[in-house]
Amino acid sequence: MPQGSTTPLTTPTLVLGNGDRLPQVGMGTWKHTGEKASEAVYNGLKVGYHLIDGACDYGNERECGEGLRRALADGVVRREDVWVVSKLWNTFHARAHVREAVERSLKDWGVDYFDLYYVHFPISLAYVSHEERYPPGWYIDGKSEVKHEAIPFRETWEALEELVDAGLIRHLGVSNMCSALLMDLLKYARIKPSVLQIEIHPYNVQRRAVEYAQAQGLAVTAYSSFGPLGFRVFGGAKALHAQPLFTHPAVRAVAAAHAGASTPQVLLRWAAQRGLAVIPKSDTDAMLRENLAGASGAAGFELSGAEMDAISGLDLGLRFNDPADDFAGCYIFS
Repeated sequence: MPQGSTTPLTTPTLVLGNGDRLPQVGMGTWKHTGEKASEAVYNGLKVGYHLIDGACDYGNERECGEGLRRALADGVVRREDVWVVSKLWNTFHARAHVREAVERSLKDWGVDYFDLYYVHFPISLAYVSHEERYPPGWYIDGKSEVKHEAIPFRETWEALEELVDAGLIRHLGVSNMCSALLMDLLKYARIKPSVLQIEIHPYNVQRRAVEYAQAQGLAVTAYSSFGPLGFRVFGGAKALHAQPLFTHPAVRAVAAAHAGASTPQVLLRWAAQRGLAVIPKSDTDAMLRENLAGASGAAGFELSGAEMDAISGLDLGLRFNDPADDFAGCYIFS
């Protein structure tokens, strides 16, 4: 790939159960703020991303929507060619509040429907109104935990199914859900989830979860592909003490074996060759292009079976985004 190229890259796709094609490489928006979020979305669409992964909890959907609207107005992309993704936050799990949450996010994005809408966590918290605080978050004033509220997941799912019927959502997904809960959901869901999004990186390979979800016809999206890097502030001691994957000798050795490949590209290619979708966050245009090239295969290298095994061999079952570390009662994460 020529240095400094401005030609949009091609994004590979994964085929979903109904035949629709999910972009295999998307752009993550967690921790983008303000004008930076708008610019990142606009520039990501120019580079060639066709999926923008957002969430109510990220607190930046209005700004991300500004970047999307600008790209649409400038003819960078067409709406039908972009997967706009959001997630239901924990405080909106009750049937009475699901539509409210979806409509607020749609308004912030400036779109009429979501291509994919996840349940962010299988954890229900007490309702917090938009007027009181938005996004609601895990804590009140950074101190007191939002109280848990016992809402059956089936109630939440059935409310979301109604919004698919209403045309507000095209595909449903689940995030941070273990296989046992997914198994239960699949027993009663009238509209099956299309995608499972979970934390996957070489320290948390998640073989069994991936195999089960894919066997049930779900695509699997890996988040936090760079492991501890994204959690240096939010992940506590586990992230601070873990060897950064960018500098891990095993990852560096694989990158060195492929001329011009960077360690971030190797990590993304490892996930893509497992049949996973990825959603890396990028802070610069160069990083946007580098990540997309590595994950999509446009960087021109493939990992051998031995290289795949070497990276998978780093597995420690180490999860950085685990509410059980901070919240009593969140025992559903295993």
